[in-house]
Amino acid sequence: MLLSYCTNVHPAEDLDGVIRQLREYAGPIRRTVGLAILGVGLWLPAGLARQLAHSEEDRAALRDVLDAEGLQLHTINAFPYGGFHNEVVKLDVYKPTWADRERLEYTLNCAEVLAALLPEDTAGSISTLPLAWRESWTQNDDDAATTAFAELSSRLSDLRERTGKTVRVAVEPEPGCVLDTVTDVVGWLGTRIERGVDPEFVGLCVDTCHLAVSFADPAGAVNEIDAAGLRIVKVQASAALHVTDPTDPAARAALAAFVEPRYLHQVREAQPGGIIAADDLAEALAELPGESAWRVHFHIPLHHVPSAPLETTVDVLRRTVAEVGQLPYAPEVHLDIETYTWSVLPGASVGITEGIAAEIAWAQSNLFAAAPTP
Repeated sequence: MLLSYCTNVHPAEDLDGVIRQLREYAGPIRRTVGLAILGVGLWLPAGLARQLAHSEEDRAALRDVLDAEGLQLHTINAFPYGGFHNEVVKLDVYKPTWADRERLEYTLNCAEVLAALLPEDTAGSISTLPLAWRESWTQNDDDAATTAFAELSSRLSDLRERTGKTVRVAVEPEPGCVLDTVTDVVGWLGTRIERGVDPEFVGLCVDTCHLAVSFADPAGAVNEIDAAGLRIVKVQASAALHVTDPTDPAARAALAAFVEPRYLHQVREAQPGGIIAADDLAEALAELPGESAWRVHFHIPLHHVPSAPLETTVDVLRRTVAEVGQLPYAPEVHLDIETYTWSVLPGASVGITEGIAAEIAWAQSNLFAAAPTP
């Protein structure tokens, strides 16, 4: 598995901003960890992706800074379309949907950029949203999304024919979305192969925070994907919050510190009769019964051990990587550290360079110490 960290943690909406984040953060992070080469998973806002897709000169400028800083690109996060560091993001992160032509064009622009910047003999990956937020999704929307993914498959095949580079798109299930779980994505993709969605070019991104929030079993999830003839293209290395007793006053007080206005923090409670849900943490604190354990969609730094009674689901990450590591194509899977929450993390006591460097070092030691880095 190829290790990288996702740059969506850094605010940047134009080329100068992306170049600056690579020089001021990614390069210093590489040097802090002591790596000759560090993988980065770029986040490109839609306007910048379009610009780069149509400008060899701008792609060359980006390639130059990647080379100068000892960085290697093999994956792009194309889930947020833009404005990922606005004061309020919440449900906006799911727009435009896969029923909108803009989403397909954005993803194809990212594919052009990635194909141009990939190292030789390396496939690229692009993670994307699971169609849309669940509310207001119609059958017409679903049909439009199916058509879009069929065209995406064809265009990615053409891209490989034209450039010799393979780029795959990875659908990332997320709680509350149309495709909420791994099972949802497997079912949706599996029933659309005959309608032109090609599993050679469209697979799954397993975000281990999302997987944990859904209380899924990592081995079961990986086996389900494999049994369906689908591919795990990318794993987003992330950890959720876990609370064993949400009625404990100390736990509720600790959780309240994580309520913040920028991002959505879905909560799931695992009751004996099934999972019950809240769409955000403040709603969960007000409405969920707290009769069983909670998991909260708040990406916690991988190496961070919160004060009791809060815990993290880092063991779900460990188990997922171990399971994916058994797949025959495991060396081609991209493992992208995606802790984008540093700016809203309560009580963060280190700078972002030191923090991300610590996450990378933790991943090397705890996930696949013997596996190759890019």
